[in-house]
Amino acid sequence: MRRRSALWVAALHAGLVLVCAATLYPVLWVVKMALSPTESLSLSANPLPSEVSFEHFQAVLFAHDSAGRWVFGRQLLASLVVSGATTVVGLTLAVSAAYALSRFKFPGKQGGMQALLVTQMFPATLMLVPLYSILQRLSLLDSLGGLVLVYATSSLPFSIWMLKGYFDTLPRELEEAAVMDGASPGQVFLRVVLPLARPALAVTALFSFMTAWNEFILAATLLNDASMFTLPVGLQRYVGEYKVEWGKFAAGALVVSAPVMALFFALQKHLVGGLTAGGVKG
Repeated sequence: MRRRSALWVAALHAGLVLVCAATLYPVLWVVKMALSPTESLSLSANPLPSEVSFEHFQAVLFAHDSAGRWVFGRQLLASLVVSGATTVVGLTLAVSAAYALSRFKFPGKQGGMQALLVTQMFPATLMLVPLYSILQRLSLLDSLGGLVLVYATSSLPFSIWMLKGYFDTLPRELEEAAVMDGASPGQVFLRVVLPLARPALAVTALFSFMTAWNEFILAATLLNDASMFTLPVGLQRYVGEYKVEWGKFAAGALVVSAPVMALFFALQKHLVGGLTAGGVKG
């Protein structure tokens, strides 16, 4: 029995190693293209570069346009502004709406929730024409503010449903106890509910940030001014009609994904944490 158990554990670990290798193989290919000094797409199955060079990263990070402006720095600032503003605006609107849907009864509540759910059935590309027309009428085309408005409203339905489901799991006894101690509804919301909802807030904020950070189609359509380009739109310049600069594209992709990875690791303790455990004593 012990030998069978040891063989089962060894087989399980071997299977996990194979799954991890298959998952990481495409990532290693991207790293290989970014570190290889050539621009051609290697057909070798070996995911390790034969020669290491950082010239692609230098070309991506320190490139300047014809006016002498730092291209990557300008695009990084635009992405940070758009993603950060989208997260703040979307989370502020979603948390208040989700709490109201979870705790209060009012006419149109069920219909409103179903309407929010229906909006998730339509892809973002289907809304390109009306969004473009609305932003054009509001004079928000080629502006980061218009892009923030589009991203924040697009992520609201998912954020509201996600936070509403989490608020439903919070025990009402904690809020009732705070009211008995003399807390106002605003104090209950800010000092009791929001601290307990940190895991859901972290997940929602991460989703909003990642959506705005990685989105390409809407940004490429609504932004025509090169000085307003975000990082995903900026990567498009390495893909031409007759030539693709694979090395620079891979290096740019790794640089663009680095902030999201850092944010994920920074918030991972909140993503898996259950801060309401033990909140109510029997």
